[in-house]
Amino acid sequence: MKRILLVGKPNSGKSLLFNQLTGLRQKVANFPGVTVDIKTGKFDGFELVDLPGAYSVHTLSKDEDIAIAQINKAMADDNTALLVCNLDATRLQSSLVFALHMQALARQHNKNVVFALNLYDEMQKIGHAIDTEKLSAELGSPVFAVSARTLFGIAEFKEALKAIAGGHQPVAQPEQLSAAPELIQQKARQMAASYGAKADILLKNQNRIDSFLLHHASGSLMFLLVMFFLFQSIFTFATPLMDGVEAGIAAIAEWSLSLMGEGMAADFIRDALFGGVGAFLVFVPQIMVLTLVIGLLEDSGYLARAALICHRPLSFFGISGRSFVPYLSAHACAIPAIMAARTIESPRKRLITMLTIPLMSCSARLPVYALLVAVFVPSTQYLGGLVSLQGVVFFGLYLFGIVTALCISLLLSRSSALDGKQSDMPFILELPSYRLPHWKPLIRRVVESGKLFIYRAGPIIFAVSVVIWVLGYFPQNGSLQDSYLGMIGHWIDPIFAPLGLDWRYGVAILMSFLAREVFVGALGTLFGIDGADEHIGDLASQLQA
Repeated sequence: MKRILLVGKPNSGKSLLFNQLTGLRQKVANFPGVTVDIKTGKFDGFELVDLPGAYSVHTLSKDEDIAIAQINKAMADDNTALLVCNLDATRLQSSLVFALHMQALARQHNKNVVFALNLYDEMQKIGHAIDTEKLSAELGSPVFAVSARTLFGIAEFKEALKAIAGGHQPVAQPEQLSAAPELIQQKARQMAASYGAKADILLKNQNRIDSFLLHHASGSLMFLLVMFFLFQSIFTFATPLMDGVEAGIAAIAEWSLSLMGEGMAADFIRDALFGGVGAFLVFVPQIMVLTLVIGLLEDSGYLARAALICHRPLSFFGISGRSFVPYLSAHACAIPAIMAARTIESPRKRLITMLTIPLMSCSARLPVYALLVAVFVPSTQYLGGLVSLQGVVFFGLYLFGIVTALCISLLLSRSSALDGKQSDMPFILELPSYRLPHWKPLIRRVVESGKLFIYRAGPIIFAVSVVIWVLGYFPQNGSLQDSYLGMIGHWIDPIFAPLGLDWRYGVAILMSFLAREVFVGALGTLFGIDGADEHIGDLASQLQA
C-alpha cells in the first residue's frame, strides 16, 4: 500500500487534520507534544502516517528523534508517494523552517510535497488573507488553506491529495534549495513577512491575557485557583451525576430482585452484582469530570502557561516545567503520563519525571479516596455550595501525592546514581494561541475515559466480587462470620486490629493489590452479604452505619 507522510511542527493542528482525513479519533490538544508516537490510518486506499511534531531536523527530544528517523527511512522507501507538510498559519515562520527542510529532503529523493496551511480560521478572524497561489509559486509546491477545526477547505484538500498521491496531477518540482540552516531561516523569515499576518496583530489579545496569567503574583494566584477548581470539581460538581447513577443502580436492583424472589441467585445478584460492581460504578462520573476539566485546560491553551509558571519551582526539585503536563496527566493514568514524559528534552529530567509519576494519585485511586472522604468527612459547604469540606480534603489527598513526588524528585536530582544522565538541554516551550475547546472531540474523550475505566477495571472487580461472594456465602448460606471468607478474615485480623480496622477491611485491602479500585467493590460485596440490603449502591451509608 502506498504511503502518505504527514509532518509538521508541534501544536499546529496536525493531529486534528489527520483525524479529519482518516475519520479516526486520535487525541488532540492545544499543547505541544501531544502526539508522542506514530499513528496510521486509511485515506482513500493510501496509508496516512502521522509522525510526532518536530521544530527542526536538528533534534532535541525523543519524539523528534523518532519523527526525523522515520522521515529519512520513509524517503528512501519506494512506497512513499507523498509528503504532506502541515503549516501553522498563525506561526508561519517557525512552520516554514521545518517545512523547507522537509522539502529539500523530499527533493533529494524525488518525492512530491504538498503544504497544508492549517488553522486558517484564525486568519479569517482577524481579516487577513494569505495568497496561497503566490506562496505556492514561491515554494514550488501546492499550498492549500485549510482549517481542520472548522473543516474549511478540507473537501478540496482531500480531492487534491487523491489526485497528487495517485499520480494523476503533476506537481512542479521546486528549485534545488540548499539545506543550510541559515539560508532556510532567511527564506522562512522573508516568506513569513510577505504572506503572514503581523505578529502584533496576531498576539495582541494573547499578550494582554498573558500579562495577567503569567504575572508572578496574579499568575501564581490564578494557577492555584485553577488547580483547586480542578480537584474541587471532582467531588463537588460530580455529585449530581453520582447521585443519578446511584439512584439508577438502586432502581434497577429493586426491579430485578422483585422478579426473582428469594434464593441463592437473588442473593448473588444483590450482593455481588449490585453490591460489588454497582458500588464501583457510582464513582465513574468523577473520572469523566477529571478528564473534562483537564481537556478544557489543554484546549484553551492554559496548560502550556501552567507549565511555564511551574518551571521555576519545579527546577528547584531537579525537573522542569515540561514535567508539569506528565504529572497532571498522571492523575488520570500513569501509563500515558510516562509516555508524555518523552517530550522532555533533558534525559536526566525525563528519567526523574518517569520514576516519580507513579507517586501521583491516578484515577484508580479516585473511587477509594472518594469513598473514604464520603464516610469520614462531613459534607459541610461554604460560599453558597461552591466549596465543600469534602472537596478540600480530597484536594489535600492529591496534594500529598504531589508533594511526595517532588520530594523524591529532589532526592533523585541530588543522587550520584544519575550522574550519567547530566542535563545540558534548555527549557523551551512554545506558548500556543488561546482557543475555544474542540467540543466534539472533547466530549468524545470524556465518554471514552468513562468507558475505558469500566472496561479495564470492571472485569477485575466482577471477578473479585464473585470470588468474595462465594467465599462469604458458603458453607453457611449467607452467614459471613462462619463462612470461608470469615475464617480467612479472622486469621489476618491481628494484622489490621492495631489500626482500628476489622477483618472485612483487611480482606478488601488484600484484594486491592489486584487493582486499587477493587477495594470499593470488595467492601460493597462484603457489606451486602452482611445484611445491609437496604442501602444497595450507597456503600458510604453502610460504612457510616
